Amino acid sequence: MSVSYTGPYKKGDIKKVVLAYSGGLDTSVILKWLQTAYGCEVVTFTADLGQGEELEPARKKAEMAGVKPENIFIDDVREEFVRDFVFPMFRANALYEGQYLLGTSIARPLIAKRQIEIAKQTGADAVAHGATGKGNDQVRFELTYYALKPDIKVIAPWREWELTSRTKLLEFAEKHQIPIAKDKRGEAPFSVDANLLHSSSEGKILEDPWEEADEMVYQRTISPEAAPDKPTYITIDFEKGDAVAIDGEKMSPATLLTRLNELGKANGIGRLDLVENRFVGMKSRGIYETPGGTILYAAHRGIESITLDRGAGHLKDELMPKYAELVYYGFWYSPEREMLQAAIDKSQENVTGTVRLKLYKGNTTVVGRKSPKSLYSMQHVTFEDDQGAYNQRDAEGFIKLNALRLRLRGLGQGGPKA
Repeated sequence: MSVSYTGPYKKGDIKKVVLAYSGGLDTSVILKWLQTAYGCEVVTFTADLGQGEELEPARKKAEMAGVKPENIFIDDVREEFVRDFVFPMFRANALYEGQYLLGTSIARPLIAKRQIEIAKQTGADAVAHGATGKGNDQVRFELTYYALKPDIKVIAPWREWELTSRTKLLEFAEKHQIPIAKDKRGEAPFSVDANLLHSSSEGKILEDPWEEADEMVYQRTISPEAAPDKPTYITIDFEKGDAVAIDGEKMSPATLLTRLNELGKANGIGRLDLVENRFVGMKSRGIYETPGGTILYAAHRGIESITLDRGAGHLKDELMPKYAELVYYGFWYSPEREMLQAAIDKSQENVTGTVRLKLYKGNTTVVGRKSPKSLYSMQHVTFEDDQGAYNQRDAEGFIKLNALRLRLRGLGQGGPKA
């Protein structure tokens, strides 16, 4: 089977390329294709983002493909992922299109950043990814590449090669003696992307948005119907907007999210069936599971409710859709995201305290919150005698001033019709 491609570079243009490599069929084919089409040396990078898969087999597969041991990078980036990417995003309460907690989106800039670091370390002049030409990930990877190394060469095989079907992919693999798992010889029922924050399932049997997803699609959660009949109560401690402890036990960022995932899974929390608008312009249907993230989101909003000033909180909510859109579109390393992050982080200076949550059959409910920085005053809101803390007669002037423009409208134009 001959190798043909229509990329921006010719054979000999690329000396060394850093490939985002999982060890699966697609990236294994890409590895060999890069060696064949471009005649270049390949460096592989495999990120442990908490996807729950054994990653050492990727090392063996890369070695079998002729990659030098010193050019094989397998890095545990779980703590960095949660600390430097997930937590800053959750300070913003970011939801894309009001629902999606951005689990896939937020992982791509970290992978791409590490690829650029490895390229500089190894002297590579190019990077490559396995994202298709239809989706969002190609944009997320490449915007990060160019932001961090403007002169880097980028290879996107799915936009260049002629392996346009699963059959051609398998034929290429067999010709080049690339190991193929037996279940890869048939059509996969759907594709899965996973990390410590979530799992995402798309394609094939999930493409019809009218059809309910089969229970086999869900991998991170039990069904709410199968969850225990007794609720689980937990507390989460926050310091300056970031979760630091569960039930009083201090934990590292990745350890804490792992524990929340366990609690969410056991209570059927975090499922989402979503039709979203991709950056490239088409709609797609995905099944997302974000058990720990769903709990964290509710808890963070809970602690903000007593520590964040009304004006700051409302402004944050206005900024959030733009922030979420930037993350979804791949602009993590853009000046506008950094500007928004600075404002959001400023808002979190006093977001410290404890939230108590009730987890029950797919639901996460905030049932208690306390903080040494609380703005909540029982003396002011009580229905009992407030002992002069608030003069209710002050409300008359407040209301009349706010009603002035409405009264003038009524006097001059007749006002709205009842």
